[in-house]
Amino acid sequence: MSSDAAAKETTEESEPDCGSGSSLEEALPSEEVTSSSVRLLKGFADGTRLRILCLLRGRELCVHDVVEALGMSQSAVSHQLRVLRDSRLVIHRREGRHVYYRLADSHVREMLENALTHSAESEVG
Repeated sequence: MSSDAAAKETTEESEPDCGSGSSLEEALPSEEVTSSSVRLLKGFADGTRLRILCLLRGRELCVHDVVEALGMSQSAVSHQLRVLRDSRLVIHRREGRHVYYRLADSHVREMLENALTHSAESEVG
């Protein structure tokens, strides 16, 4: 046996089988949870939607407030708010002719804060 073959055999013997000892499938979420998570994360995956989420941190705003803050048309903002609603990132309430939006819950706020903090840290180092 050549020294290369012996080294290869020794290496193969000392390395554990890839994936042995545990069921990888157990680590996977269900298809339903996967689909729901993808939909949720898509809500974060747009600069305008991310800016809207930042505006809604700690406050409730009507559509007009968001339009003014972003300098966008009402139809464009309404579309993005609809995507955020469909992603379950914001909730809304109607008061007369006005619709008010806020973050859906503390999980959304934490995800937003974590994303912003992580991005800021990535920029620095």
